[in-house]
Amino acid sequence: MDLTITKKQQLFINSPAFETLFGGAAGGGKSYGQLVDSFLYALKYPKSKQIIFRRTFPDLEKTLVRVSLELYPKSVAQYNSSKHTWTFKNGSIIDFGYIDSEKDVYQYQSAEYDVIRFDELTHFTEYMYTYMISRCRGANGYPKAIKSSTNPGGIGHTWVKKRFIDIGVPNEVHECELDSGSTVTRIFIPSLIADNPFILNNDPDYIKRLDNLSEKDQKALKYGDWDIYDGQYFNEFARRIHVCKPFAIPEHWNKYISMDYGLDKFAVLFFAIDEKGTAYIYNYIHKENLIVSEAAQTLKSYMRKDKFRDIYAPSDLWGRNRDTGKSTYEIFLDNGISLTQASRDRIPGWLAVKEWLKVLKVRDEQTGQVKEISHLVIFDTVEPLIEYLPQIQHDEKNPNDCAIEPHELTHICDALRYFCISRTNAARPIVNKEDTFTDIFKDTSHYVDYGEEIKVI
Repeated sequence: MDLTITKKQQLFINSPAFETLFGGAAGGGKSYGQLVDSFLYALKYPKSKQIIFRRTFPDLEKTLVRVSLELYPKSVAQYNSSKHTWTFKNGSIIDFGYIDSEKDVYQYQSAEYDVIRFDELTHFTEYMYTYMISRCRGANGYPKAIKSSTNPGGIGHTWVKKRFIDIGVPNEVHECELDSGSTVTRIFIPSLIADNPFILNNDPDYIKRLDNLSEKDQKALKYGDWDIYDGQYFNEFARRIHVCKPFAIPEHWNKYISMDYGLDKFAVLFFAIDEKGTAYIYNYIHKENLIVSEAAQTLKSYMRKDKFRDIYAPSDLWGRNRDTGKSTYEIFLDNGISLTQASRDRIPGWLAVKEWLKVLKVRDEQTGQVKEISHLVIFDTVEPLIEYLPQIQHDEKNPNDCAIEPHELTHICDALRYFCISRTNAARPIVNKEDTFTDIFKDTSHYVDYGEEIKVI
């Protein structure tokens, strides 16, 4: 048996977490990793029990079963095609199972498994997954685990992303608190085509075939991008381009604030613009049940001694309250904060956001390498915006507009919209104080539009 594996497959096999997700792009070696891992576990732990799930048996027969028949040596284990089970000479078993509908989980109600495996986890619902966790049990003292592999997309995309991707940085074990108060360990191990030299060497045209897919499918299958959703409005968004690690903001960069106020949510974003016109979102406020004066004081506590050129807010905050005769704007002003009115026009505002998010290709002046960049970058600490922005959907009745549901997603995205539709200035370069930009979209001579032929610049 050839057990040559990739480094990412080895991380998957050696994962110490109770719940492990191995995935990302197509061609990353996920299914092969599952089969090798299950084989090694069966050999190491006599009379152990494992099961590998797909949605249907035809899916299993065309993929995992077929590969396992080529991979597993008959001198060690025998396959029973009627029972869909590998039985090892040491008494270990590996079952192949299906869960096509949620009621199918009950056929495993009395089962006990040491390791439960899901191939293409995003094809399953969260209930299917969590129910089967209860079947991971046994008194033999063997290590118990739930080990899954998948690509982004599918009916389970959102819950899988929340459970494994949004908990923190990949390749690290995270201790996650459950509703019961207990904790569980989870890890996400991304695997891209570049991590699998076997497919690159044996099928070098595979990447070219992926290039024929739609933009959304390329994001999922080529780049392993989890920030994709059906009906997604901001399909430009990609973490590898639009999210960065925090760094110290230079003092001469121009700073702005943009906010959306409501009693249900006070959402604020803090921006810093560099000399090239790139805006970095470096801080945020995302709090509920703050009356206007409390919101103003909260904002002041975040501003400290920093200087901001403008604090953008929607124009409806200038409307007077019937009872007090004061507007929200005036209460902010009473608390020492002067707001600048931003347009509430939704469609022009959302289109402005898309312009800021637009992906460009630029050639590095030093190395000559071409890289993808954007004029809008978010610190990875600004978690609500990173989570909610890619979830915003097209409005069903007006595809040019964003849907207003789920409402909890909209506040911080509205704050971003008010900034993007407003006029802002890039920082003056220190080397030449006379040089300034008044409009970041004017000087794009050093960029090549995404999708155009790359030129030498």
